Formats: sequence, C-alpha cells, structure tokens
Amino acid sequence: MATTDRDNRLLNEIRETALDLHAVGLIGKRRLGEYEELCRTDSRELPPEEIRNIRSQTRMSQAVFAAILNVSVSTVQKWETGEKKPAGASLKLLNLVRRKGIEILYL
Repeated sequence: MATTDRDNRLLNEIRETALDLHAVGLIGKRRLGEYEELCRTDSRELPPEEIRNIRSQTRMSQAVFAAILNVSVSTVQKWETGEKKPAGASLKLLNLVRRKGIEILYL
C-alpha cells in the first residue's frame, strides 16, 4: 500500500517548515538535510525475508522491534511470514531503518 495523500501533505508541510527555518537561520544546512532525508517518501515494498533481516540486524526480538515501531508483536510476525504487508508509516519506518539503521529512530 502506498503512502496516502494525507501522509504526503504532512511530509511536504514538514519539509517546507524546515526550509523556512533554514531560510531565517534557525537550523543549519546539515539539519535541513536530515529533515529532507526523513521526509523523503520511500514506499518500496519489503518482502518478508527482508523484514526479518532488518529486524535480525538490529538484534532485537520481535517484541522489542514491535514496540519501537509502535505495532503489535502479531503484526511483526505477520510481516515476517508474509501474511500481512507493512503500509503507511510502518513501511516508511522499516525503509528508514533499512537505509540508516535502527539508531536513526533514537535521534
């Protein structure tokens, strides 16, 4: 499932706000780049094996991984077996963790 129009509007608003903050000198170029990276829509579908690999690389149990992503353990289990596909914010977070590592969620 792709990112919704509402999600896209919110991401665009966040990006525009960051651009405005940069324009008046309240955030630097580096921070602006971080906002732009976080707002980039990456809705590439992830096969179950890749989701399992992402979690394995974090060395987290399904329960801890689920808590960090704010989903149920059952949801993570279903993603990893292919019963369910992540969508929306969950898919974006998974792609972000895939690209940047779990540490990105602790910034």
